[in-house]
Amino acid sequence: MALSRRQFVGGAVAVAGAAGTTGFTAPARSTPLWREFEAAPYTHPQIPYVGRAGAHGGARRAPRPRVVANALTYGAVPDARRGATDVHGTDSAPAINRALAEAGERGGGTVLLPPGTYRIDDYLRIGHSGVVLRGAGSGRTTLLATRHLTELIGPYGSRYGGDKSSWSWAGGLIWLSPQARHASLVGAIRDRAWPFEGWTGNKRDEWSTLTTVRPGRRGDRTVTVDDPSALRRGRLVVLRLADDADHTLLEHMAGGGAGPEAYVWDDKTKLTSYVPYEWPVRITSVRGRTVTLERPLPLDARPEWDPRLISGAEALTDSGVVGLTLEAVETPQSPHLLDKGYNGVTFQCAYDCWAEDVVVRHVDNGFGLVAASACTLRRTRVEGRGSHHPYFCREGAHDNLIEDFRIAARTVPAPAGTQLHGINVEGLSSYNVWSRGVMEMGTFDTHRGMPFANVRTEITVENNGRHGGDASAGPLYGARFAHWNVTVTNGRAGLVKIDTVAPYSATVGISEVREFDQTDVPDFTGELHARVEAYGSPGSVRPGNLYEAQRALSPR
Repeated sequence: MALSRRQFVGGAVAVAGAAGTTGFTAPARSTPLWREFEAAPYTHPQIPYVGRAGAHGGARRAPRPRVVANALTYGAVPDARRGATDVHGTDSAPAINRALAEAGERGGGTVLLPPGTYRIDDYLRIGHSGVVLRGAGSGRTTLLATRHLTELIGPYGSRYGGDKSSWSWAGGLIWLSPQARHASLVGAIRDRAWPFEGWTGNKRDEWSTLTTVRPGRRGDRTVTVDDPSALRRGRLVVLRLADDADHTLLEHMAGGGAGPEAYVWDDKTKLTSYVPYEWPVRITSVRGRTVTLERPLPLDARPEWDPRLISGAEALTDSGVVGLTLEAVETPQSPHLLDKGYNGVTFQCAYDCWAEDVVVRHVDNGFGLVAASACTLRRTRVEGRGSHHPYFCREGAHDNLIEDFRIAARTVPAPAGTQLHGINVEGLSSYNVWSRGVMEMGTFDTHRGMPFANVRTEITVENNGRHGGDASAGPLYGARFAHWNVTVTNGRAGLVKIDTVAPYSATVGISEVREFDQTDVPDFTGELHARVEAYGSPGSVRPGNLYEAQRALSPR
Protein backbone atom coordinates (compact mmCIF):
# COMPACT_ATOMS: atom_id res chain seq x y z
CA MET A 1 0.00 0.00 0.00
CA ALA A 2 1.30 3.49 -0.86
CA LEU A 3 1.43 5.47 2.37
CA SER A 4 1.43 8.96 0.78
CA ARG A 5 3.93 11.12 2.70
CA ARG A 6 3.46 8.98 5.78
CA GLN A 7 5.99 6.70 7.33
CA PHE A 8 5.42 4.30 10.18
CA VAL A 9 8.38 4.47 12.54
CA GLY A 10 8.80 2.53 15.77
CA GLY A 11 5.08 2.08 16.31
CA ALA A 12 4.18 5.74 15.74
CA VAL A 13 2.88 7.52 12.68
CA ALA A 14 5.17 10.31 11.54
CA VAL A 15 3.69 12.78 9.06
CA ALA A 16 6.17 14.70 6.99
CA GLY A 17 5.27 18.32 6.62
CA ALA A 18 1.69 17.97 7.82
CA ALA A 19 0.26 20.91 9.70
CA GLY A 20 -1.39 20.63 13.05
CA THR A 21 0.64 17.80 14.59
CA THR A 22 2.24 19.97 17.27
CA GLY A 23 -0.32 22.74 17.56
CA PHE A 24 -1.91 25.13 15.09
CA THR A 25 -1.33 28.67 13.99
CA ALA A 26 -4.08 29.56 11.55
CA PRO A 27 -2.67 30.48 8.12
CA ALA A 28 -4.53 32.71 5.71
CA ARG A 29 -5.68 29.74 3.65
CA SER A 30 -7.37 27.85 6.49
CA THR A 31 -10.68 26.34 5.46
CA PRO A 32 -13.89 28.36 5.80
CA LEU A 33 -15.26 25.59 8.03
CA TRP A 34 -12.37 25.97 10.44
CA ARG A 35 -12.82 29.73 10.61
CA GLU A 36 -16.50 29.19 11.37
CA PHE A 37 -15.58 26.68 14.06
CA GLU A 38 -13.13 29.08 15.72
CA ALA A 39 -15.99 31.56 16.07
CA ALA A 40 -18.32 29.01 17.72
CA PRO A 41 -16.26 25.99 18.82
CA TYR A 42 -18.76 24.49 21.26
CA THR A 43 -21.92 24.87 19.18
CA HIS A 44 -20.86 24.48 15.55
CA PRO A 45 -23.57 22.57 13.61
CA GLN A 46 -21.21 20.24 11.70
CA ILE A 47 -18.03 19.95 13.78
CA PRO A 48 -17.98 18.66 17.36
CA TYR A 49 -15.69 20.09 20.01
CA VAL A 50 -13.27 17.26 20.88
CA GLY A 51 -10.30 19.29 22.09
CA ARG A 52 -10.34 17.59 25.50
CA ALA A 53 -10.84 14.01 24.33
CA GLY A 54 -8.65 11.39 25.97
CA ALA A 55 -7.43 10.59 29.46
CA HIS A 56 -6.93 13.58 31.77
CA GLY A 57 -8.30 15.97 29.17
CA GLY A 58 -5.95 14.70 26.46
CA ALA A 59 -2.76 14.87 28.54
CA ARG A 60 0.35 14.14 26.48
CA ARG A 61 1.98 12.04 29.18
CA ALA A 62 0.25 9.25 31.04
CA PRO A 63 0.79 9.08 34.80
CA ARG A 64 3.65 6.83 35.91
CA PRO A 65 2.67 5.38 39.27
CA ARG A 66 5.50 4.03 41.40
CA VAL A 67 6.64 0.46 40.87
CA VAL A 68 5.17 -1.81 43.53
CA ALA A 69 5.74 -5.27 42.06
CA ASN A 70 7.80 -7.26 39.60
CA ALA A 71 5.83 -10.13 38.08
CA LEU A 72 8.93 -12.36 38.25
CA THR A 73 8.81 -12.32 42.05
CA TYR A 74 5.24 -13.69 41.86
CA GLY A 75 6.32 -16.61 39.69
CA ALA A 76 6.06 -15.33 36.13
CA VAL A 77 8.68 -16.97 33.91
CA PRO A 78 9.71 -15.59 30.50
CA ASP A 79 10.35 -19.03 29.00
CA ALA A 80 7.54 -19.30 26.42
CA ARG A 81 8.38 -20.57 22.96
CA ARG A 82 6.24 -21.42 19.98
CA GLY A 83 6.09 -25.01 18.86
CA ALA A 84 4.87 -26.28 15.51
CA THR A 85 1.26 -26.41 16.71
CA ASP A 86 1.30 -25.06 20.27
CA VAL A 87 3.10 -22.94 22.86
CA HIS A 88 5.58 -24.37 25.37
CA GLY A 89 6.63 -22.89 28.68
CA THR A 90 5.31 -21.89 32.10
CA ASP A 91 1.80 -20.48 32.44
CA SER A 92 2.53 -17.02 33.85
CA ALA A 93 -1.07 -15.77 33.95
CA PRO A 94 -1.70 -16.74 37.62
CA ALA A 95 1.45 -14.94 38.72
CA ILE A 96 0.72 -11.79 36.73
CA ASN A 97 -2.88 -11.70 37.94
CA ARG A 98 -1.75 -12.09 41.56
CA ALA A 99 0.69 -9.22 41.14
CA LEU A 100 -1.99 -6.99 39.58
CA ALA A 101 -4.57 -7.84 42.26
CA GLU A 102 -2.16 -7.27 45.15
CA ALA A 103 -1.01 -3.97 43.67
CA GLY A 104 -4.64 -2.86 43.54
CA GLU A 105 -5.39 -4.02 47.06
CA ARG A 106 -2.41 -2.01 48.34
CA GLY A 107 -3.69 1.17 46.71
CA GLY A 108 -2.27 0.92 43.20
CA GLY A 109 1.06 1.13 41.44
CA THR A 110 3.00 -0.30 38.53
CA VAL A 111 3.55 -4.01 37.98
CA LEU A 112 6.67 -4.60 35.90
CA LEU A 113 6.87 -7.32 33.27
CA PRO A 114 10.56 -7.53 32.35
CA PRO A 115 11.81 -8.39 28.84
CA GLY A 116 10.99 -11.85 27.54
CA THR A 117 8.15 -13.97 26.26
CA TYR A 118 5.52 -15.20 28.71
CA ARG A 119 2.89 -17.87 28.18
CA ILE A 120 -0.58 -16.99 29.53
CA ASP A 121 -3.35 -19.60 29.69
CA ASP A 122 -5.87 -17.21 31.28
CA TYR A 123 -6.90 -13.64 30.59
CA LEU A 124 -5.28 -10.82 32.57
CA ARG A 125 -7.51 -8.63 34.74
CA ILE A 126 -6.93 -5.09 35.93
CA GLY A 127 -9.83 -4.38 38.27
CA HIS A 128 -8.43 -1.77 40.64
CA SER A 129 -7.85 1.89 39.95
CA GLY A 130 -4.30 3.17 39.75
CA VAL A 131 -2.79 -0.13 38.52
CA VAL A 132 -0.51 -0.21 35.47
CA LEU A 133 0.93 -3.30 33.77
CA ARG A 134 4.21 -2.14 32.23
CA GLY A 135 6.39 -4.22 29.93
CA ALA A 136 9.82 -3.26 28.68
CA GLY A 137 8.45 -2.14 25.29
CA SER A 138 6.31 -3.74 22.62
CA GLY A 139 9.44 -5.14 20.97
CA ARG A 140 10.85 -6.62 24.18
CA THR A 141 7.97 -7.99 26.30
CA THR A 142 5.53 -10.45 24.71
CA LEU A 143 2.55 -12.33 26.11
CA LEU A 144 1.63 -15.52 24.21
CA ALA A 145 -2.06 -16.24 24.84
CA THR A 146 -3.08 -19.86 24.33
CA ARG A 147 -6.82 -19.83 25.10
CA HIS A 148 -9.84 -17.76 24.08
CA LEU A 149 -12.62 -16.23 26.16
CA THR A 150 -15.18 -18.90 25.23
CA GLU A 151 -12.88 -21.46 26.89
CA LEU A 152 -12.04 -19.25 29.84
CA ILE A 153 -15.45 -17.79 30.67
CA GLY A 154 -18.00 -19.57 28.47
CA PRO A 155 -20.16 -18.92 25.41
CA TYR A 156 -21.51 -15.39 25.22
CA GLY A 157 -24.70 -15.03 23.21
CA SER A 158 -26.34 -11.82 22.07
CA ARG A 159 -28.98 -10.15 24.22
CA TYR A 160 -30.79 -9.40 20.95
CA GLY A 161 -31.05 -13.07 19.99
CA GLY A 162 -29.75 -14.97 17.02
CA ASP A 163 -26.84 -17.36 16.59
CA LYS A 164 -24.07 -14.90 17.42
CA SER A 165 -21.12 -14.72 19.77
CA SER A 166 -20.84 -11.48 21.71
CA TRP A 167 -17.13 -12.21 22.00
CA SER A 168 -17.19 -10.75 18.48
CA TRP A 169 -17.39 -7.30 20.10
CA ALA A 170 -16.70 -7.69 23.81
CA GLY A 171 -14.00 -8.70 26.26
CA GLY A 172 -10.23 -8.87 26.06
CA LEU A 173 -7.37 -11.17 26.97
CA ILE A 174 -6.19 -8.08 28.84
CA TRP A 175 -9.41 -6.72 30.33
CA LEU A 176 -9.51 -3.48 32.30
CA SER A 177 -12.81 -3.15 34.15
CA PRO A 178 -13.73 -2.29 37.76
CA GLN A 179 -13.66 -5.38 39.93
CA ALA A 180 -17.30 -5.43 41.06
CA ARG A 181 -18.69 -4.57 37.63
CA HIS A 182 -16.49 -7.18 35.98
CA ALA A 183 -17.58 -9.90 38.39
CA SER A 184 -21.22 -9.04 37.69
CA LEU A 185 -20.66 -9.23 33.92
CA VAL A 186 -18.83 -12.55 34.04
CA GLY A 187 -21.47 -13.99 36.37
CA ALA A 188 -24.25 -13.01 33.98
CA ILE A 189 -22.42 -14.51 31.01
CA ARG A 190 -21.89 -17.80 32.82
CA ASP A 191 -25.58 -17.81 33.80
CA ARG A 192 -26.48 -17.13 30.14
CA ALA A 193 -28.36 -13.99 31.21
CA TRP A 194 -26.80 -11.87 28.48
CA PRO A 195 -26.16 -8.47 30.06
CA PHE A 196 -26.07 -4.84 29.16
CA GLU A 197 -22.43 -3.86 29.53
CA GLY A 198 -22.43 -0.23 30.62
CA TRP A 199 -22.38 2.00 33.68
CA THR A 200 -25.79 1.08 35.10
CA GLY A 201 -25.56 -2.68 35.45
CA ASN A 202 -26.57 -5.81 33.59
CA LYS A 203 -30.22 -4.70 33.41
CA ARG A 204 -29.50 -0.93 33.40
CA ASP A 205 -31.19 -0.55 36.78
CA GLU A 206 -28.18 -0.17 39.09
CA TRP A 207 -28.00 3.58 39.60
CA SER A 208 -29.15 6.24 41.99
CA THR A 209 -29.98 9.88 41.43
CA LEU A 210 -27.55 12.42 42.85
CA THR A 211 -29.51 15.43 41.65
CA THR A 212 -31.77 16.60 38.87
CA VAL A 213 -30.38 19.12 36.37
CA ARG A 214 -31.97 22.36 35.21
CA PRO A 215 -32.18 23.05 31.44
CA GLY A 216 -28.87 23.53 29.64
CA ARG A 217 -27.55 23.78 26.08
CA ARG A 218 -25.00 21.76 24.16
CA GLY A 219 -21.62 23.35 24.75
CA ASP A 220 -22.34 24.62 28.27
CA ARG A 221 -19.56 23.92 30.76
CA THR A 222 -21.73 24.71 33.77
CA VAL A 223 -25.10 23.33 34.79
CA THR A 224 -27.51 24.30 37.52
CA VAL A 225 -28.63 21.46 39.78
CA ASP A 226 -31.45 21.19 42.26
CA ASP A 227 -29.44 19.60 45.08
CA PRO A 228 -25.61 19.86 45.17
CA SER A 229 -25.19 18.05 48.50
CA ALA A 230 -23.85 14.81 46.96
CA LEU A 231 -21.51 16.60 44.54
CA ARG A 232 -17.91 17.63 45.04
CA ARG A 233 -14.94 18.69 43.00
CA GLY A 234 -13.25 15.66 41.40
CA ARG A 235 -16.25 13.35 41.64
CA LEU A 236 -17.04 11.30 38.57
CA VAL A 237 -20.75 11.34 37.80
CA VAL A 238 -22.93 10.19 34.90
CA LEU A 239 -25.27 12.55 33.07
CA ARG A 240 -28.42 10.59 32.23
CA LEU A 241 -30.80 11.73 29.48
CA ALA A 242 -33.95 9.67 28.88
CA ASP A 243 -35.92 9.81 25.63
CA ASP A 244 -39.59 10.71 25.44
CA ALA A 245 -42.45 9.00 23.62
CA ASP A 246 -41.85 11.06 20.47
CA HIS A 247 -38.13 10.22 20.44
CA THR A 248 -37.12 13.86 20.48
CA LEU A 249 -33.79 12.98 22.14
CA LEU A 250 -32.87 10.71 19.23
CA GLU A 251 -33.99 13.41 16.82
CA HIS A 252 -31.71 15.86 18.64
CA MET A 253 -28.75 13.48 18.31
CA ALA A 254 -29.46 13.36 14.57
CA GLY A 255 -29.38 17.15 14.30
CA GLY A 256 -33.13 17.79 14.40
CA GLY A 257 -35.33 19.09 11.64
CA ALA A 258 -37.62 17.52 9.07
CA GLY A 259 -35.53 14.44 8.28
CA PRO A 260 -35.20 13.09 11.85
CA GLU A 261 -38.79 14.10 12.61
CA ALA A 262 -40.02 11.98 9.69
CA TYR A 263 -37.83 9.00 10.58
CA VAL A 264 -39.54 5.90 12.04
CA TRP A 265 -37.86 5.24 15.38
CA ASP A 266 -40.27 2.89 17.13
CA ASP A 267 -39.31 -0.26 15.22
CA LYS A 268 -35.56 0.29 15.81
CA THR A 269 -35.61 -1.86 18.92
CA LYS A 270 -31.85 -2.26 19.22
CA LEU A 271 -31.32 1.48 18.93
CA THR A 272 -34.01 2.35 21.45
CA SER A 273 -32.43 -0.07 23.93
CA TYR A 274 -29.35 2.18 23.95
CA VAL A 275 -31.22 5.05 25.61
CA PRO A 276 -31.12 6.57 28.16
CA TYR A 277 -27.91 8.22 27.00
CA GLU A 278 -25.27 7.97 29.73
CA TRP A 279 -22.27 10.32 29.67
CA PRO A 280 -19.63 10.08 32.40
CA VAL A 281 -17.91 13.32 33.35
CA ARG A 282 -15.79 14.64 36.19
CA ILE A 283 -16.86 17.67 38.21
CA THR A 284 -14.28 20.46 38.39
CA SER A 285 -16.08 22.80 40.80
CA VAL A 286 -19.28 23.19 42.81
CA ARG A 287 -20.40 26.68 43.83
CA GLY A 288 -23.82 26.70 45.34
CA ARG A 289 -26.09 25.03 42.78
CA THR A 290 -23.72 25.82 39.89
CA VAL A 291 -21.61 22.84 38.82
CA THR A 292 -18.72 23.07 36.36
CA LEU A 293 -17.90 20.00 34.29
CA GLU A 294 -14.61 18.79 32.84
CA ARG A 295 -16.07 18.86 29.32
CA PRO A 296 -18.91 20.82 27.69
CA LEU A 297 -22.37 19.28 27.59
CA PRO A 298 -22.56 16.88 24.62
CA LEU A 299 -26.28 17.53 24.06
CA ASP A 300 -28.98 19.85 25.31
CA ALA A 301 -30.40 19.05 28.73
CA ARG A 302 -34.12 19.57 28.24
CA PRO A 303 -36.83 18.96 30.85
CA GLU A 304 -38.62 16.42 28.64
CA TRP A 305 -35.53 14.18 28.84
CA ASP A 306 -35.45 14.16 32.65
CA PRO A 307 -31.80 15.23 32.91
CA ARG A 308 -30.09 14.12 36.08
CA LEU A 309 -26.66 13.32 37.46
CA ILE A 310 -26.50 9.74 38.69
CA SER A 311 -23.98 7.49 40.42
CA GLY A 312 -23.73 4.38 38.22
CA ALA A 313 -20.97 1.79 38.62
CA GLU A 314 -17.76 2.70 40.39
CA ALA A 315 -15.33 3.44 37.56
CA LEU A 316 -11.88 2.08 36.92
CA THR A 317 -9.57 5.13 36.79
CA ASP A 318 -5.88 5.84 36.23
CA SER A 319 -5.06 2.31 35.11
CA GLY A 320 -3.28 1.20 31.99
CA VAL A 321 -1.19 -1.16 29.91
CA VAL A 322 2.16 -0.01 28.54
CA GLY A 323 5.01 -1.42 26.49
CA LEU A 324 4.13 -4.96 25.47
CA THR A 325 2.89 -7.22 22.69
CA LEU A 326 -0.08 -9.54 23.20
CA GLU A 327 0.00 -12.38 20.68
CA ALA A 328 -2.69 -15.04 20.43
CA VAL A 329 -1.95 -18.47 19.05
CA GLU A 330 -2.44 -18.21 15.32
CA THR A 331 -5.74 -19.80 14.37
CA PRO A 332 -7.88 -19.14 11.29
CA GLN A 333 -10.23 -16.17 11.65
CA SER A 334 -13.71 -17.34 12.64
CA PRO A 335 -16.81 -16.95 10.46
CA HIS A 336 -18.57 -13.62 10.86
CA LEU A 337 -20.19 -13.10 14.30
CA LEU A 338 -18.85 -16.41 15.64
CA ASP A 339 -15.59 -15.18 17.18
CA LYS A 340 -14.28 -17.30 20.04
CA GLY A 341 -12.67 -14.41 21.89
CA TYR A 342 -9.00 -14.27 21.01
CA ASN A 343 -9.34 -10.55 21.72
CA GLY A 344 -6.71 -7.97 22.59
CA VAL A 345 -7.02 -5.16 25.16
CA THR A 346 -10.45 -3.95 26.26
CA PHE A 347 -11.42 -1.06 28.55
CA GLN A 348 -14.88 -1.30 30.12
CA CYS A 349 -16.51 1.17 32.53
CA ALA A 350 -13.12 2.87 32.60
CA TYR A 351 -12.31 6.60 32.78
CA ASP A 352 -8.92 8.33 32.51
CA CYS A 353 -7.22 5.06 31.57
CA TRP A 354 -4.78 4.34 28.75
CA ALA A 355 -2.77 1.95 26.60
CA GLU A 356 0.55 3.04 25.14
CA ASP A 357 3.08 1.24 22.92
CA VAL A 358 0.93 -1.90 22.77
CA VAL A 359 0.75 -4.34 19.86
CA VAL A 360 -1.84 -7.08 19.46
CA ARG A 361 -1.29 -9.90 16.96
CA HIS A 362 -3.43 -12.72 15.51
CA VAL A 363 -6.50 -11.53 17.43
CA ASP A 364 -10.22 -11.78 16.63
CA ASN A 365 -10.73 -8.21 17.84
CA GLY A 366 -7.98 -5.76 18.69
CA PHE A 367 -8.60 -2.83 21.06
CA GLY A 368 -12.00 -2.34 22.68
CA LEU A 369 -13.71 0.63 24.31
CA VAL A 370 -16.96 -0.66 25.84
CA ALA A 371 -18.86 1.95 27.86
CA ALA A 372 -15.42 3.47 28.39
CA SER A 373 -14.88 7.23 28.43
CA ALA A 374 -11.94 9.64 28.49
CA CYS A 375 -9.41 6.92 27.71
CA THR A 376 -6.36 7.21 25.47
CA LEU A 377 -4.90 4.59 23.15
CA ARG A 378 -1.54 5.90 21.92
CA ARG A 379 0.97 4.14 19.64
CA THR A 380 -1.09 1.00 19.35
CA ARG A 381 -0.97 -1.51 16.50
CA VAL A 382 -3.05 -4.45 15.26
CA GLU A 383 -1.27 -6.96 13.08
CA GLY A 384 -1.14 -10.62 12.10
CA ARG A 385 -3.66 -12.92 10.45
CA GLY A 386 -6.52 -10.41 10.26
CA SER A 387 -9.16 -9.19 12.69
CA HIS A 388 -12.93 -8.81 12.69
CA HIS A 389 -12.84 -5.49 14.59
CA PRO A 390 -9.30 -4.08 14.82
CA TYR A 391 -10.73 -1.27 17.00
CA PHE A 392 -14.23 -1.29 18.48
CA CYS A 393 -15.94 1.56 20.32
CA ARG A 394 -19.44 0.78 21.53
CA GLU A 395 -22.10 0.63 24.26
CA GLY A 396 -22.03 4.37 24.83
CA ALA A 397 -18.27 5.06 24.79
CA HIS A 398 -17.43 8.78 24.79
CA ASP A 399 -14.56 11.28 24.70
CA ASN A 400 -11.86 8.70 23.90
CA LEU A 401 -8.69 9.38 21.93
CA ILE A 402 -7.01 6.87 19.62
CA GLU A 403 -3.87 8.39 18.14
CA ASP A 404 -0.72 7.24 16.33
CA PHE A 405 -2.36 3.92 15.51
CA ARG A 406 -1.82 1.35 12.79
CA ILE A 407 -3.81 -1.52 11.35
CA ALA A 408 -1.31 -3.66 9.43
CA ALA A 409 -2.18 -5.66 6.33
CA ARG A 410 -3.15 -9.23 7.10
CA THR A 411 -0.39 -11.82 6.84
CA VAL A 412 -2.65 -14.57 5.47
CA PRO A 413 -5.65 -14.43 3.11
CA ALA A 414 -9.05 -13.91 4.73
CA PRO A 415 -10.98 -17.19 5.05
CA ALA A 416 -14.36 -17.39 3.34
CA GLY A 417 -17.26 -16.14 5.44
CA THR A 418 -15.20 -13.75 7.56
CA GLN A 419 -15.62 -10.00 7.82
CA LEU A 420 -13.28 -7.01 8.21
CA HIS A 421 -14.41 -3.71 9.70
CA GLY A 422 -11.80 -1.18 10.89
CA ILE A 423 -12.09 1.73 13.29
CA ASN A 424 -15.56 1.05 14.60
CA VAL A 425 -17.96 3.30 16.48
CA GLU A 426 -21.57 2.47 17.31
CA GLY A 427 -24.28 2.47 19.96
CA LEU A 428 -24.73 6.24 20.63
CA SER A 429 -20.98 6.59 21.21
CA SER A 430 -19.94 10.23 20.90
CA TYR A 431 -17.04 12.70 20.87
CA ASN A 432 -14.39 10.05 20.15
CA VAL A 433 -11.29 10.88 18.08
CA TRP A 434 -9.11 8.79 15.77
CA SER A 435 -6.00 10.80 14.89
CA ARG A 436 -2.78 10.17 12.94
CA GLY A 437 -3.40 6.65 11.77
CA VAL A 438 -2.29 4.29 9.02
CA MET A 439 -4.84 1.66 8.02
CA GLU A 440 -3.38 -0.83 5.56
CA MET A 441 -6.80 -2.47 5.58
CA GLY A 442 -10.26 -1.76 6.99
CA THR A 443 -12.69 1.12 6.82
CA PHE A 444 -14.26 3.89 8.89
CA ASP A 445 -16.83 1.52 10.31
CA THR A 446 -20.12 2.36 11.93
CA HIS A 447 -22.38 -0.48 13.05
CA ARG A 448 -25.42 1.75 13.03
CA GLY A 449 -26.74 2.53 16.50
CA MET A 450 -26.44 6.21 15.51
CA PRO A 451 -23.04 7.25 16.86
CA PHE A 452 -22.70 11.02 16.66
CA ALA A 453 -20.15 13.83 17.05
CA ASN A 454 -17.03 11.76 16.33
CA VAL A 455 -13.85 12.85 14.51
CA ARG A 456 -11.44 10.96 12.26
CA THR A 457 -8.47 13.09 11.21
CA GLU A 458 -5.08 12.81 9.50
CA ILE A 459 -5.42 9.18 8.48
CA THR A 460 -4.28 7.14 5.48
CA VAL A 461 -6.53 4.19 4.64
CA GLU A 462 -6.67 1.38 2.12
CA ASN A 463 -10.45 1.46 2.27
CA ASN A 464 -11.30 -2.22 1.78
CA GLY A 465 -13.45 -3.09 4.81
CA ARG A 466 -17.21 -3.11 5.25
CA HIS A 467 -19.50 -1.70 7.90
CA GLY A 468 -21.98 -3.77 9.88
CA GLY A 469 -25.15 -3.31 11.90
CA ASP A 470 -28.66 -4.64 11.49
CA ALA A 471 -31.72 -2.60 10.61
CA SER A 472 -33.05 -2.59 14.19
CA ALA A 473 -29.98 -0.54 15.22
CA GLY A 474 -31.19 2.47 13.24
CA PRO A 475 -29.13 5.13 11.46
CA LEU A 476 -25.51 4.83 10.44
CA TYR A 477 -24.75 8.35 11.66
CA GLY A 478 -26.09 11.03 13.89
CA ALA A 479 -25.06 14.67 13.61
CA ARG A 480 -21.57 16.22 13.67
CA PHE A 481 -19.38 13.49 12.24
CA ALA A 482 -16.16 15.02 10.86
CA HIS A 483 -13.73 13.29 8.48
CA TRP A 484 -10.78 15.67 8.10
CA ASN A 485 -7.59 15.24 6.05
CA VAL A 486 -7.93 11.62 4.97
CA THR A 487 -5.88 9.95 2.22
CA VAL A 488 -7.71 7.03 0.58
CA THR A 489 -5.20 4.90 -1.31
CA ASN A 490 -7.67 2.81 -3.33
CA GLY A 491 -10.20 5.49 -4.29
CA ARG A 492 -13.17 3.91 -2.52
CA ALA A 493 -15.71 6.37 -1.14
CA GLY A 494 -17.65 4.14 1.23
CA LEU A 495 -17.84 5.51 4.79
CA VAL A 496 -15.09 8.11 4.25
CA LYS A 497 -16.91 10.57 2.01
CA ILE A 498 -20.08 10.87 4.06
CA ASP A 499 -21.81 14.04 2.87
CA THR A 500 -24.54 12.02 1.11
CA VAL A 501 -25.38 9.86 4.15
CA ALA A 502 -24.47 11.68 7.38
CA PRO A 503 -26.58 14.62 8.64
CA TYR A 504 -24.82 17.81 9.67
CA SER A 505 -21.44 16.27 8.83
CA ALA A 506 -18.12 17.64 7.57
CA THR A 507 -16.00 15.92 4.92
CA VAL A 508 -12.85 18.01 4.57
CA GLY A 509 -9.62 17.37 2.69
CA ILE A 510 -10.17 13.78 1.58
CA SER A 511 -8.89 12.06 -1.55
CA GLU A 512 -10.98 12.02 -4.67
CA VAL A 513 -13.03 8.83 -4.41
CA ARG A 514 -15.82 7.00 -6.17
CA GLU A 515 -18.63 4.73 -5.04
CA PHE A 516 -18.22 1.00 -5.45
CA ASP A 517 -18.93 -2.17 -3.50
CA GLN A 518 -20.89 -1.29 -0.33
CA THR A 519 -22.94 1.79 -1.21
CA ASP A 520 -25.28 3.29 1.39
CA VAL A 521 -28.37 5.42 1.09
CA PRO A 522 -29.22 8.17 3.58
CA ASP A 523 -31.32 7.22 6.59
CA PHE A 524 -32.95 10.64 6.71
CA THR A 525 -35.00 12.30 4.00
CA GLY A 526 -34.48 15.81 2.72
CA GLU A 527 -31.55 18.17 3.15
CA LEU A 528 -28.72 16.66 5.23
CA HIS A 529 -26.94 19.99 5.86
CA ALA A 530 -23.60 18.25 5.19
CA ARG A 531 -20.47 20.21 4.20
CA VAL A 532 -17.63 19.28 1.86
CA GLU A 533 -14.42 21.29 1.52
CA ALA A 534 -10.99 20.77 -0.07
CA TYR A 535 -12.28 17.67 -1.82
CA GLY A 536 -9.48 15.80 -3.57
CA SER A 537 -6.75 17.64 -1.65
CA PRO A 538 -5.66 15.72 1.43
CA GLY A 539 -2.48 17.11 2.92
CA SER A 540 -3.18 20.65 1.73
CA VAL A 541 -6.07 21.35 4.08
CA ARG A 542 -5.35 23.69 6.99
CA PRO A 543 -5.42 22.84 9.79
CA GLY A 544 -4.10 19.40 8.93
CA ASN A 545 -5.30 17.76 12.12
CA LEU A 546 -8.68 18.81 13.46
CA TYR A 547 -8.10 17.43 16.95
CA GLU A 548 -4.69 19.08 17.40
CA ALA A 549 -6.06 22.38 16.15
CA GLN A 550 -8.87 22.23 18.67
CA ARG A 551 -6.40 21.46 21.47
CA ALA A 552 -4.49 24.60 20.53
CA LEU A 553 -7.54 26.83 20.99
CA SER A 554 -7.60 28.80 24.21
CA PRO A 555 -9.85 26.95 26.68
CA ARG A 556 -13.03 28.68 27.69
